[in-house]
Amino acid sequence: MKRREFIAASCLAGLAPLGTAAAAEGSPKSSRKEYYELRLYRIATPEKQKLMQAFFAKAAIPAWNRLGIGPVGVFEFLQEQTPNLYVLLPHKSLESLATANARLMADKQLLAAGKAVFDAPKSDPAYQRIESSLMLAFDEMPKLEIPSKKGSRVFQLRTYESHNEERARKKIEMFNAGGEIALFRRTGLPPVFFGETLAGAKLPNLTYMLGFDDMEASKQGWAAFLADPGWTKLKTDPQYKDTVSGITNIFLRPADCSQI
Repeated sequence: MKRREFIAASCLAGLAPLGTAAAAEGSPKSSRKEYYELRLYRIATPEKQKLMQAFFAKAAIPAWNRLGIGPVGVFEFLQEQTPNLYVLLPHKSLESLATANARLMADKQLLAAGKAVFDAPKSDPAYQRIESSLMLAFDEMPKLEIPSKKGSRVFQLRTYESHNEERARKKIEMFNAGGEIALFRRTGLPPVFFGETLAGAKLPNLTYMLGFDDMEASKQGWAAFLADPGWTKLKTDPQYKDTVSGITNIFLRPADCSQI
């Protein structure tokens, strides 16, 4: 094997978990599916959180939108006492995600409007670090949906971990072909997005977000879902046994600058 061919093969092997992404780029059915980057900004203080929210509102979100990235979601934690922020970035393609940072750093409007963040000293940064995951939208929900903007607006972010890749694939199938997404909609659990995690922590896993008017609507929706005969049938189907080994459940509220 020639050296160039060997290097290319090695790179492809290293990206094996992204096989689904490659298929999505080439498949007629899946080419319309979005990619999601979900960022967690680690922020030290409430004052720094205010600084970052102003940065998102005046600099980052307009710049992302100029690149065709959006709608951009910015979320505060509802129940945890933390200044950290989640940011959701929908992309139309992998190329959009791969080239976004270079294009942003060439945006003079962004650099000027974001000086308070970009010029912050190493000893006192605007944020500590960014943790990021990359997701591919599900077949049955290929694009993000913005819920109606009523009430206090509560978002529920849930991650389902699986103990191996085969069981993770089966859980995704349960949502798609099994009809669990349709069941969510029917029982009052309005989805914002569903994503298969291609890169990030705690793989294999999937993550989804639901949007509600308030916490009471969330409670009612889950009660209706759990009582629905369709869920009873799904959860007792032997092909979907042991598909979830861990669940992370977080309630969020949109920041003033959020487009979601």
